[in-house]
Amino acid sequence: MVPIEVFAPAKINLYLHVIGRRPDGYHLLDSLVAFADIGDRLTAEPAETLSLEVTGPEAAHITGAADDNLVLRAARLLANRAGVIGGASLHLEKNLPISAGIGGGSSDAAASLLALRRLWEAAIGDEQLHEIGASLGADIPACLYRRPVWVGGIGERLEPAAALPPAGILLVNPRKVLPTATVFKAWRSPFSHAGRFAPMSGDAASLAQMLAPRRNDLTNVAIEHVPEIRAVLRQLDALPGVLLARMSGSGATCFALFADRASAEQARAMVSAAEPRWWCAAGAFIAEQHHSG
Repeated sequence: MVPIEVFAPAKINLYLHVIGRRPDGYHLLDSLVAFADIGDRLTAEPAETLSLEVTGPEAAHITGAADDNLVLRAARLLANRAGVIGGASLHLEKNLPISAGIGGGSSDAAASLLALRRLWEAAIGDEQLHEIGASLGADIPACLYRRPVWVGGIGERLEPAAALPPAGILLVNPRKVLPTATVFKAWRSPFSHAGRFAPMSGDAASLAQMLAPRRNDLTNVAIEHVPEIRAVLRQLDALPGVLLARMSGSGATCFALFADRASAEQARAMVSAAEPRWWCAAGAFIAEQHHSG
C-alpha cells in the first residue's frame, strides 16, 4: 500500500477575543482562524505495531515521553474507537516550533487522525473524528476542519467562514516556548465581545482593515512572560508592505499579512538577516477547500 501523507498546516488566529469563562475555569473564545501552507507533514504506513518517528528541523525541540506524543495519543484513541487491531508506522516531519501559538501539536494530531482513518479504512464519520479530537485538545477540531472558520466555545464550536482573499503571510517566533496554559492562567483582563464580521473582504488590504479594530486579547499577558514578542511585533510593523502584524493564539509566534506571497518572502529574508536566531517562515493562506476525509 502506498504511504498516506497528510499536511499539518500552521493555524493562525487572525483575531482572538476572550469573551467569558466557564464554571470549570476554561475561557470562552471568539476567533477567526486561518491556515497557512507552512507546516509539518505526517506519513502513515501499514505496520504490525504503532510507532512514531519524528525528524525535521524542529524535531530536537520536542521534549517529554515519546509514547505520550499527541500524534500517538490520537492514533490510539482512533484505533480503540474503530476497533482496529493492526498498527501503523508514523513519520512526522516537524517544521513548526512547539508551544508556539500556531497549533503545531494539534495540527499534527489532526493529521494523524485523518491519515489513519484512511490507512485503516475506519468507519468513523467526521463528527466522531471531531469528538475524538476535542477529547485531546480544544484546537484539534479546527485543525481537522483545515479551512477558514469562526471558532467559539473553548475551541470546539466551529462555524464555517467565507473563503479568505489571497494574501501572503509571514510567521516569526523569537525561539521562546510559551505554553498555552501559562498564558490563560495569568490572564486577568476584562472580557471582550465577539468580533465576527460579514461579508468577507475581497482582498488582503481590505481584510487587514477589517481585522485592525479587533485584536488578540492574550498579547499583553504573553509579553509579560516573553518580552521578545514585543520586539517581534515591532520588527513586523516596520516591514515594507506589511498590512497587519499581530500575535497568534497564546504566542509567542506572531504573523504579518502582505498582499502576496512574494512580498511575504521578501519580508522573511529581511527578518532572517536582522534576527538570524528567530524562526521565520513565509507562505500564503491555504486557498483550496480541504475536507476531513
